[in-house]
Amino acid sequence: MSTYSKKETGTTSHSLISKNPTSLRYVKYTLLYVLLIPLINWSFTWAPMWELLPGWAFNPVTIITGLVLVVRDFAQREIGHEVLIAMAVALGLTALAAGPELALASGAAFAVSEIIDWLLFTFSKYKLSTRVLLSSALAAPVDTTIFLYGAELIRDGMLTVPNVVMSIVGKMVGALVIWWFVRRRETLKV
Repeated sequence: MSTYSKKETGTTSHSLISKNPTSLRYVKYTLLYVLLIPLINWSFTWAPMWELLPGWAFNPVTIITGLVLVVRDFAQREIGHEVLIAMAVALGLTALAAGPELALASGAAFAVSEIIDWLLFTFSKYKLSTRVLLSSALAAPVDTTIFLYGAELIRDGMLTVPNVVMSIVGKMVGALVIWWFVRRRETLKV
């Protein structure tokens, strides 16, 4: 759990809220993470496949799946290892919204990517911007392949080269955008 210094909390009338780590202000990325997982998973059950070229059909949702990995990085920064509890809640919501099979596929993918992410954030001393980029680069291919394999068992045509490629590209584009913003903020603080 994050701790807040006097400098971060200040002594103004809102300091009581600032010192409370359960304030929604301090778990906004965690809430977004919990909502994004079931929303994206549910969309895989109905979203149409787009065919760019013959044999190159993909689910358009794969483009935005990168948001989940990046938002998870920020959620982990907010609540530390309790991000695993947030993931469990999100998977429970996925089971309600999209069925237990898809929740299992998503859970397996997230578990593996979460382990990669946890290792990187726990043991590396890189700047946050570097950790965000490396985390996505390492987790995206593994997460994508595991999830699409599980989704293929539920809906034919999910584990395709275009879906894998578009998902990884979407994840990395999202990671690069967040990396740029975080890196810019780190540079301005120096």
